Amino acid sequence: MPSGAALVSVRPPTQLPPEPDAAGPRPRVSARGRLRTYFLTGIIVAGPLAITAYITWWIITLIDGFVKPLVPASYLPDHYLPFSIPGLGMLIAFVAVTLLGFLTANLVGRSVIEFGEVLLARTPVISGLYKGLRQIFETLFSANGTSFRTVGLVEFPVKGTWSVVFLSAPAAPDVQAALPGGKGEPTGNGGGEARNDYVGVFLPCAPNPTTGFFFYLPRADIIEVGMSVDDAAKLVMSAGVIQPDDPQARLQAMAASLRTAQGAPSAGAAPVREEA
Repeated sequence: MPSGAALVSVRPPTQLPPEPDAAGPRPRVSARGRLRTYFLTGIIVAGPLAITAYITWWIITLIDGFVKPLVPASYLPDHYLPFSIPGLGMLIAFVAVTLLGFLTANLVGRSVIEFGEVLLARTPVISGLYKGLRQIFETLFSANGTSFRTVGLVEFPVKGTWSVVFLSAPAAPDVQAALPGGKGEPTGNGGGEARNDYVGVFLPCAPNPTTGFFFYLPRADIIEVGMSVDDAAKLVMSAGVIQPDDPQARLQAMAASLRTAQGAPSAGAAPVREEA
């Protein structure tokens, strides 16, 4: 070793302890917690399927029990098979109703229907019941009808609280004239007519939307919303848990997540120019 040289001791590099995970240690889930999660997940999956299957089977059994006795036994496959075929009565009812609609669309069938309606109109009690039911069915199932196809919001039950309603038909002229400020009633300031257009609204009750309240309101007091009747019914039945699905918002969220994953600037960000 040359004289004057300094001795330098070389130590191995010190190993640093591993950095803790930024997310923190994952909490350990007990076997009881996992079992509870699996059970609730199974209920979420099986519950709607079981209820849907039960209601469907109940409707099929109800229609079969009503239609099959009207058909001669010799025409039913159940008479020759050792088991019953479910849904056969529903199929027969569907074919019969479709055939009735086809016959009603032509001249011969329309004449027969009109003759039957004349006979029903001359029957004391049945005439009023038939006319009322026919108007309801024409209003609900007409392809050109607009009743209960528009969703709105009204202040109910107190001012400042809003409830979901379904718009029905406008009030009849007699009802419009009888309501305060309705069409046809003088305003008192110039002898003119008021312009309040009253419309019938149905306010469903949660969680059963088939029950509720029906009343007339001025159209100006109703806020129409761009929500489908199905989404509004789900909102009422779930008491606000199931919110309407917005496909456009979902697509925008998906696009934003993709831009973030790819490192691309967002749609609202200004492009950055590199200077030489």
